[in-house]
Amino acid sequence: MKKTIRITFTLLAVLSLMLFAVGCGGSQQGDKGGADSPEKYVFASETSFAPFEYVDSKTGDTTGFDIELVEALAEVIGVEIEVRNMNFDGIVGAIESRNVDGAISAMTISEKRAKSVDFSTTYYRSDQSVAVRADNEEITSFDDLADKKMGCQLGTTGEMLAREVSNDPDKNVVGYDMINDAFMSLNNKSVDAVVNDFPVNYYYIQQGNDNVKIVDVVETEEYYGMAFPKGSELVERVNEGLATLKDNGKYDEIYEKWFGEAPPEYLPGYPSE
Repeated sequence: MKKTIRITFTLLAVLSLMLFAVGCGGSQQGDKGGADSPEKYVFASETSFAPFEYVDSKTGDTTGFDIELVEALAEVIGVEIEVRNMNFDGIVGAIESRNVDGAISAMTISEKRAKSVDFSTTYYRSDQSVAVRADNEEITSFDDLADKKMGCQLGTTGEMLAREVSNDPDKNVVGYDMINDAFMSLNNKSVDAVVNDFPVNYYYIQQGNDNVKIVDVVETEEYYGMAFPKGSELVERVNEGLATLKDNGKYDEIYEKWFGEAPPEYLPGYPSE
């Protein structure tokens, strides 16, 4: 009888430990895994920003330039990277609090952001642009937006630029969690223009949305980088991985697939400072 009781208690203890482990193991970043398992990291991304990251309506899979790049990167540096969707304006905070290990989300490297996170070397160059309805003949340039209502994605450099040009930004600059909502507002005439990264505006139009046109490109010369918590050891590994992808041709292959042309010679690897 004593032997039976002792075995029962042992089994209960094991089950308790197993349940405790399950309860605590949902989202630990930088998990080293078992002996044969690759390290696993979680990267944040706002996945409605085509062609960089978006959900394919046909397959339900998350895809895009950023997604294919981070998948190739994970392979060359020998880790597993899970992409987790979240609102763009919450990504920097999530990195600072170390709720995620990093982010790839068409994020422009800026002095302000660099005070909160560390960036990789750059992997894409972009400018801003102004999109309006195709029948709009009144707005022909960025300078025409001072008294117009503009739609932007919250927390982006597009929103910052719109606020700079607006005579009344609190009234006329409308922020959205997803850029698709800004385009919807443009189509139903709730806003007069969308200020946003040029490749995203251009891609939106190329997908059959010929009721929208680009009237101006503002050469802001922005460089995208992956973001990490301050002092993260991943920065050096990611930079080395990006250099490898450039050397072996994989970066050029992914770039040409999504943008139809070869990348500039200095990408990736342009200094992030």
